[in-house]
Amino acid sequence: MQEYKVRDVAAAIESFAPLSVQEKWDNSGLCIGSPDASVHSVLIGLDCTPELVDEAVAVGADMIVTHHPLIFSGLKRVCPEDPVGLAVMKAVSAGIAVYAAHTSADKVIAGVSGAMAEKMGLKDIEVLDSEGDGVGLGTVGNLPVPMTAAEAVAFVRKCFSLQALRTSRPVDCPITRVAMCGGSGSSLIDKAMASGAQLYLCGDVSYHHFFTRPGFMIMDIGHYESEIQIVDILFALLKKNFPTFAVRITQNIYSNPIYYF
Repeated sequence: MQEYKVRDVAAAIESFAPLSVQEKWDNSGLCIGSPDASVHSVLIGLDCTPELVDEAVAVGADMIVTHHPLIFSGLKRVCPEDPVGLAVMKAVSAGIAVYAAHTSADKVIAGVSGAMAEKMGLKDIEVLDSEGDGVGLGTVGNLPVPMTAAEAVAFVRKCFSLQALRTSRPVDCPITRVAMCGGSGSSLIDKAMASGAQLYLCGDVSYHHFFTRPGFMIMDIGHYESEIQIVDILFALLKKNFPTFAVRITQNIYSNPIYYF
C-alpha cells in the first residue's frame, strides 16, 4: 500500500483551493505538523475545536482538515484555559497535523459560495467580486423562476435548513437575481447591489447594513450555516484522491458557537 505524507494531502486540497489566492490577512495552509509526516487517516470538520482533536485521537486520525484556521492571528499564550490553546496543545501532544482551507476555498467558484449558489439552483453563476480567472469572493446567479420576498424567505430557510434568519426590509419587487458570500460578507454588499441582484445572502451582518435601498434585500443566514457545505466538498475531494485510507467527517459536525433560543 502506498504511503502518503501530509504534503500529499495538502497538495490535493491546493489543487482545488490554491493557497496563492487566499486573502492577505488569512492563515490557510498547514499550521501544525510536518509536511513529511505520514498520513493514514484524515478527519474533516468546519472548526478545529478541542473536541474535534479528541475525536481525531479516538479514531486514529493523523491529520485534521478544517475550513476555519485553528491559528488565525498571532498567539501570545498557549494554555488549556483558552479553546484555541487547548486544541493546539492536544494536536501537538498527539502528533496530529492540522490544515485549513479558508479563503483559499472561499475564492474558487466550486468552493463555499459556489456551493451556496448550487444549493439554491441558481443559473448562470458568476464570481461576485472577480479577480480574474474565475477567482474571487462570492457568487451571483439567476433564480429559475422569480420569487416574492416571502417566497424567497421560505425557500432560503428550506435550502439551508435554518432555524432562523435575519432580513432587511422585504422588497416589493420580484426577486430574479441573487448574490451571496459564505461567512462574513458585509464588505461585498455594494458589489451585490452593482451585480443587479435583488437579494444578497451572507453572514455576520451588522445593524446599519440592514438599512437597504428600495429593490434590494439582505438576508443574514448565519456564518456557520452559509459555510458548512465545504466539509462535504473537502470530504469528496480527499476520498477521490486517497481511496486507500480513511477519510472521515467529524461526528460532532455542529461546531456553531452561536445558540438560538
